[in-house]
Amino acid sequence: MAYDYLIVGAGIYGAVMAHGLHRAGKKVLVIEKRPHIAGNIYTEEICGIRVHTYGAHIFHTSDRRVWDYIRGFAEFNHYIHNVIARYRDEIYNLPFNMNTFRAMWGVITPEEARAKIDAQIRDAGIGEPKNLEEQAIRLVGRDIYEKLIKGYTQKQWGRACSELPGFIIRRIPVRMTYENGYYNDPYQGIPVGGYTPIVEKMLDGIEVRTGMDYFADRDYYDSLAERTVFSGRIDAYYDEQYGTLDYRSLRFEHETLDVENYQGCAVVNYTDAEVPYTRIIEHKHFELQCRQGEAFPKTVITREYPMKWESGAEPYYPVNDERNGTLYEKYAALAAKEAKKVRFGGRLGSYRYLDIDRVIGEALDHLSEELA
Repeated sequence: MAYDYLIVGAGIYGAVMAHGLHRAGKKVLVIEKRPHIAGNIYTEEICGIRVHTYGAHIFHTSDRRVWDYIRGFAEFNHYIHNVIARYRDEIYNLPFNMNTFRAMWGVITPEEARAKIDAQIRDAGIGEPKNLEEQAIRLVGRDIYEKLIKGYTQKQWGRACSELPGFIIRRIPVRMTYENGYYNDPYQGIPVGGYTPIVEKMLDGIEVRTGMDYFADRDYYDSLAERTVFSGRIDAYYDEQYGTLDYRSLRFEHETLDVENYQGCAVVNYTDAEVPYTRIIEHKHFELQCRQGEAFPKTVITREYPMKWESGAEPYYPVNDERNGTLYEKYAALAAKEAKKVRFGGRLGSYRYLDIDRVIGEALDHLSEELA
């Protein structure tokens, strides 16, 4: 065979695996269906602004091993993620904190906020939650649910909250402080220059073929290498023999505007159901371009529209309900039987929603197992 490893997918999982195997002396071929590398973390420059083409990606982790690893490929700025929620003409901070409660109820102290939430939970009188709506109200009360959870969640999943399983939100972060930072992780930032150069460095010296669909010529690609690392849809790999797993997809609408600063922060969530998109991203804030005193007369924004996934569309995140969990276990059992031939990983290969640091951490673990 011409290669030791065939890596299907040039996203962050495939890139970490390819980089480590290449350094260990393995001959590696990477193929990617899209016309570019870096998968969903791909960034491109528009009007001097680095745009997150497939939605906002903020690097954050509590794993020092992952932080040290990724900084070997990029310098990170000191961006701290702060998210604004807009409900009609009202503005709130996310995750729910004292600034949120102050804007909603006029309370000042954590004791007042807790009493308000507890009173609404008691008034709802919900026992064992039967769905996501009841689960949310039982955790944070009706006001927060109605304004900041209900509409956004229904847009995200394409179903009424009363029709969604409660386990989707087993807990809701509630902070009795005035801190607005979205993540608690000690290591946070955005790579200077964007994410694409990170993957370029990982794949340096490795043969990469973009615009290549593994399923279009599967027998040929399988014949090239002794072992496959697959980061695509696990159900597609097995020809959907047990049925198709459900996913949600996204549509991104990019727009360049002749203003220096459109919304004052990187991400604004639109939580009312009447607005068709879930959020607007203003990319220049990720690299602190509005703070640096440089003249950027334009800005680039992206509206993000959740949509139903259908064959041929890009699957962005799994639908982790009972039906899909049972179905995935069947595919995982098939994968276990073929562990000597193929390894599955990444968000689609493991049918889980994973942040970037989790993908890197698992790729490093999988790499160690391969080299062992």
